[in-house]
Amino acid sequence: MSTLASYQAALIDASMSVGALKFGSFTLKSGRNSPYFINAGLLSSGPILATLSTAYAATIVETFEKGSFDILFGPAYKGIPFAATTALALHTQHGFDIGFAYDRKEIKDHGEGGKVVGVPVKGKRVVILDDVMTSGKAVREAIDTVEQQGGQVVGVIQLLDREEVGQDGISSTVKEVEGIVGTGQVKSILKLRDIIAWLEEKGMVDELEKMKEYRTKYGLRV
Repeated sequence: MSTLASYQAALIDASMSVGALKFGSFTLKSGRNSPYFINAGLLSSGPILATLSTAYAATIVETFEKGSFDILFGPAYKGIPFAATTALALHTQHGFDIGFAYDRKEIKDHGEGGKVVGVPVKGKRVVILDDVMTSGKAVREAIDTVEQQGGQVVGVIQLLDREEVGQDGISSTVKEVEGIVGTGQVKSILKLRDIIAWLEEKGMVDELEKMKEYRTKYGLRV
C-alpha cells in the first residue's frame, strides 16, 4: 500500500475541500467512465495555492538536484499560477533560486511582443509543470514551445498521474514523454495509487471499491 507524504495528504484534503477532486461518475475525453475527476482550475485560493506549490516544490526537490535546472514553465492558463507560486516556494522553503516563464495562447504583436513571458528560456534548462497528463498533447505543445524559444526541457512534474494505459491498452503517456525529455524525468505529486491509499485511510469503502475496479480495467500493468 502507498504511504502518503504529508504534502500529498494535505493536497488531497485541500482539493476535496473546494471540489477540485470529486468522486462519482465522470466521462473523460477518452470516452472512459471514471469514478474520480480532478479540476486543477479550482485550486485557486491563496491557502490552496500554498499547499499546491509546497507539494510541487517538494516533488521537484526530490527529483532534481539544486543547480540542475534554471526555469519553471507553466503552460497557459492553469500552469501560470502554478509556476509562479512554485518558484516562490522553491526559494522560501528550499533555497532554490529559480525563474519562471509561461506562454500566451496567442502571440502578442505589440509592446514587448512574443509568445513566452517571464524569464527568457533561451539556453536554459526548463522543468514544465503540468496538471493531469491524459493524451500528452498539452505537454508536448509546451515542450515544442520551449524548444522553439531555444530552451531545453529536462523534466516534467505533474499534479496527478492517472497511471492508465492508452487507448491501445498497452502504452503509457508518461513513458512516451520520457522518450522526449529523458527516462525518469517525468514525475508527479500524486498517482492513482496515492488517492486509493487516501480512500483506504479515510474508510471511504464505496469510492475505494470503484477506484480499484477502474484500476483493474484501465491501470498500467507494472
